[in-house]
Amino acid sequence: MQWETVIGLEIHAQLATQSKIFSGSATTFGAEPNTQASLVDLGMPGTLPVLNAEAVRMACKFGLAIDAEIAPKNVFARKNYFYPDLPKGYQTSQMDHPIVGKGYLDITLEDGSTRRIGITRAHLEEDAGKSLHEDFHGMSGIDLNRAGTPLLEIVSEPDIRSAKEAVAYVKAIHALVRYLGICDGNMAEGSLRCDCNVSVRPKGQAEFGTRAEIKNVNSFRFIEKAINHEVQRQIELIEDGGKVVQETRLYDPNKDETRSMRSKEEANDYRYFPCPDLLPVVIEQSFLDEVRASLPELPVQKRERFEREFGLSPYDADVLAASRELADYFERVNASCGDAKLAANWVMGELSSLLNKEGLEIEQTPVTAEQLGGMILRIKDDTISGKIAKMVFEAMAAGEGSADEIIEKKGLKQVTDSGAIESMLDEVLAANAEQVEQYRASDEAKRGKMFGFFVGQAMKASKGKANPGQVNQLLKKKLEG
Repeated sequence: MQWETVIGLEIHAQLATQSKIFSGSATTFGAEPNTQASLVDLGMPGTLPVLNAEAVRMACKFGLAIDAEIAPKNVFARKNYFYPDLPKGYQTSQMDHPIVGKGYLDITLEDGSTRRIGITRAHLEEDAGKSLHEDFHGMSGIDLNRAGTPLLEIVSEPDIRSAKEAVAYVKAIHALVRYLGICDGNMAEGSLRCDCNVSVRPKGQAEFGTRAEIKNVNSFRFIEKAINHEVQRQIELIEDGGKVVQETRLYDPNKDETRSMRSKEEANDYRYFPCPDLLPVVIEQSFLDEVRASLPELPVQKRERFEREFGLSPYDADVLAASRELADYFERVNASCGDAKLAANWVMGELSSLLNKEGLEIEQTPVTAEQLGGMILRIKDDTISGKIAKMVFEAMAAGEGSADEIIEKKGLKQVTDSGAIESMLDEVLAANAEQVEQYRASDEAKRGKMFGFFVGQAMKASKGKANPGQVNQLLKKKLEG
C-alpha cells in the first residue's frame, strides 16, 4: 500500500524581551537556578500579572510578516494542569482568541521548487520551569528561571508532507524570527523548540490518520530523523494489523527512536477559561501601522532582490538570504569589490568552510567583509590567481593582515609579464621534450588530457604565481607551433 505522510508543526519561539511576559524578572540564559523567578512567577497569593507590551509588539511583527490577521481583541486564558515545574497549577496562554490568526509562509525545497504552508495561528503564552533529573540521586530538582518567559507558539496547518519539507519550514520560521529580531533562534538553549504532529494515511484518502505528537525536538537534524522514524513506526504498526493511538512521544537521538511519554490530552482536559487577572488586549490600527513601518526587508524579499539586482541563482540567493547576518556580510563584501558573483562564491565557499571548521557564527568571523572584498579586488585586477587567493585567505583568517599586506610580505604577486612566462614555458617544454612529441603525435581527445600535465608543470615551475589564463594561452600556442 502507498502511504502519505501528514505533518503539522507547533514551534515555540522564545521572544527576545528583556523581562518576562507578566513580571519584571530577567530572561537571561544560564543564570544560577531559581535566581530569576519573582513572586509573580512563583504564583504567590496576592500577586497580579502585568502584560509586557514588547511581547505584544513582537507577536504583531510576526503576524504582519506572515500576512496574517491580527486580532483587534485577544484574550488570555488559563490552561490548567499540574506538574512540578508549573508553580501556579496553570499556564497563562491564549486559546479561543489568539493574537495572530491565519497566515502563511512560502518555503523553498531542495529542488528549488516552492510550497505554501498555511499557519493556523500564533499565540502568546508563558513558559513553564524546568525539571532537572541529573545529580539529585533519585529525586528531581526544579529550576523556575524559565517560568514566565514569553513564548510565541506558531501552529502550522497539516500541510507538510515529508520530513524534508518540515525541516525547510522550520528553517524558514527560524530565519524569519531572527530577521524580525524577535527571537535569537538558539535551539541549543531552547529558544526555539518544535513539537511535530505526525500521521499517515493511504494515498488518496481524504480523512487524516490518528496523529502522534513528538515533543520538544531541538535541532533541524533531529526533526528530520524523529519524523522519519515515527512515519516508519506508524506504517509498520498499521500494516501489522495494529492501530496508532493518539499520544505524546519523545525522540531519543541516541537510539534514533521515538517512545511513548503520555496519552495525548484534548483541549477540554485542560479546562481552559479566560484569565480573570488579565484584561482583553485591544490592538489599535495606529499601533499596527507603527509596527508595520518598523518591519525589515524579509528573507523572501531579500532573496528576490539578490536574484534581480545581483543576477544570483535562486539557490545562491536562498543560501545567502537564509540568515540576516550572512546576507549583511555578503552585501558588505559586494560593496567592497563590486562583483556579486565572486563575492557569493567566496562567502558560500571558503568563508562558510572556515566557519564550519572552527565552529563559529558569521558574527565571529576572523575575516571581515572589507578584508574579503579587498582580496577579491586583487583577483579581479590579476594581482593574484584564485589558487594564491586561497593562501591569502588562510593568512587573513590567521590574523596576518589585509590581502595587500600579505601579498607584499609573502611575495605572492602574480606574474603577468608575458615575456617572463614565455621564457619559463620554454624551459618546461625543453625539460619534457618526450611528452611534447607525444602530445603533437596524439589525437584531439588525448591532447586534452596531456595539456593538463603541461599546465601543472608550468604552475609548479612558477610556484603558482604565473597567471593561469596567460599560461594556458601561451602554452597552447607553443605546443601547436
